[in-house]
Amino acid sequence: MCGRYAATKDPAALIDEFAAVDLTEGRVRTDHNVAPTKEVATVVQRHPRDADGAVLEDEPAVRSLRMMRWGLVPFWAKDPGVGSKMINTRAETAKEKPSFKKAVSSRRCLVPADGWYEWRRDGKEKQPFFMTGPDDASLAFAGIWETWRPKDDKDADPLITFSVITTDSVGRLTDIHHRMPLLMPREKWDTWLDPDLSDVTDLLVPPSAELVDTIELRPVSSLVNNVRNNGPELLDRVEPAADSALFDLPNS
Repeated sequence: MCGRYAATKDPAALIDEFAAVDLTEGRVRTDHNVAPTKEVATVVQRHPRDADGAVLEDEPAVRSLRMMRWGLVPFWAKDPGVGSKMINTRAETAKEKPSFKKAVSSRRCLVPADGWYEWRRDGKEKQPFFMTGPDDASLAFAGIWETWRPKDDKDADPLITFSVITTDSVGRLTDIHHRMPLLMPREKWDTWLDPDLSDVTDLLVPPSAELVDTIELRPVSSLVNNVRNNGPELLDRVEPAADSALFDLPNS
């Protein structure tokens, strides 16, 4: 699963990295401990609309950086609180589940991250790890998004929410947890974000072993366990005790 991650880059860096325009209205915040229900930056690609809100399908799609709340709220939901239970979407069933299938076909996004946290269990012990990419490059989680408004107030501001797609872990990551975010490699960003493409079956598969081999598995402090802790020290490597089987990992 993916239940916590870090996103510390400013909008200028993300705009450059993802070749997007900034529509975040200054709301991006450095966050070393992103948790569900927080509002964060995502990347979408949509056709522009006219003054009446109609989609201009003949106009080129525009890639933009937008704020969304983590935890998908389907448009038909009665209570937005359901989003806290939909922070992740399984790649294997996303196209069939009523809560996700429409979004998978037409409302996909990328979620920029420095890396994500996962906890490895060994008996009663749980050790957090931070999985991060090389060379300060962002990881791009595959995501889907939805727009929700209360049924009794059609003029209310929309609530825009997203879910991170997950898949089976690959390679060394299986030593930490059996699930992982679906990482979208740069060469597939255009396809994943294409608003005119409805069938992305070929992309809903675990990432390649070559991509996973570039990920650092970094043991970190248990400070990350508390969502109130939020500082750069959460990303620091915490060396394990030499006799701890908990850290008997392949090269990380």
